[in-house]
Amino acid sequence: MTHLKPLASGIALATTALFVSAAQADDQTLDFGVPAWPGITVKTAIAEQLLNPLGYDTSTQDIGLQVIYQGIESGDIDVFLGAWLPAQRDMFNPRKESGVLIDVANNVDGAQMTLAVPEYLYESGIQSFADLDEHRDQFDGEIHGFGAGSAASEILHNAIDNDIWGLGDWQVVDTSEVGMLSAAKDAISGRTHCMGRLDTHWMNLELPMRYLEDPEDLFGENNGESDVLTLLRSDYAEANPNVVAFFEQFTFSAEEQSWMIQAFGQEEQDLADVAEQWINDHPERIEAMLAGVTTTDGEPAWPVIEAQLNN
Repeated sequence: MTHLKPLASGIALATTALFVSAAQADDQTLDFGVPAWPGITVKTAIAEQLLNPLGYDTSTQDIGLQVIYQGIESGDIDVFLGAWLPAQRDMFNPRKESGVLIDVANNVDGAQMTLAVPEYLYESGIQSFADLDEHRDQFDGEIHGFGAGSAASEILHNAIDNDIWGLGDWQVVDTSEVGMLSAAKDAISGRTHCMGRLDTHWMNLELPMRYLEDPEDLFGENNGESDVLTLLRSDYAEANPNVVAFFEQFTFSAEEQSWMIQAFGQEEQDLADVAEQWINDHPERIEAMLAGVTTTDGEPAWPVIEAQLNN
């Protein structure tokens, strides 16, 4: 196989849009903020399919990351399932300190945000961000990512602006998830070389990629080790302890979220079908998520959902 141009790629997830202002939620209504990230989209759909039969009304607003945080602050968004930390700390920390929001769970175990290269390049000696500039010509001096304005994209732009890892003369090329897929396949075929990666992405199930070391910890300590927090608007959480109990137990593994992203984002299966399949395939997990949770009428939640499984 001929190995030609490498492609450096940062992982970032975000979109921008305007949300339609929602009325203040009552005890039985939840408004979700959902960026255009397949994993969060599927998790939100799963939550809706579990909460609706319990008597809760739900709605989703497909909006950008910064607008979600603003919506929590203004009272238009009650729940957000995609607070990647430390990458989103500049948006999260001030609102956490002011008491506008609370985080109730790390909903993905084993999440990681960093850069990666195809296995053959890693084995050839490109094993750190600090190795990239030495091989600049192979990468065309480009770091490919997607989601302009997202936290991860901003981290990469900051690294370039400050010439960290010697990347001052590189550029970030933000692209779509389709573009990221094309780049990843090119990387494996040898037409490009370096690829960014999240440890909750479907590509991790299929493509032989290896993480690069992050000597400056710009993506966080332990090579980009991340939490994906569930955020609730503080006023809503205080008024709805039953919903808090549900989301405290609404958690997934990185492999499970990778499957969701693959099924919905890559294979383009119907969102409702993907959510329903995961629920039907994991009754023991659903029972654990609903332990101590009730319907809006005060009845145990699990028997209600159990009766609907595979029906």
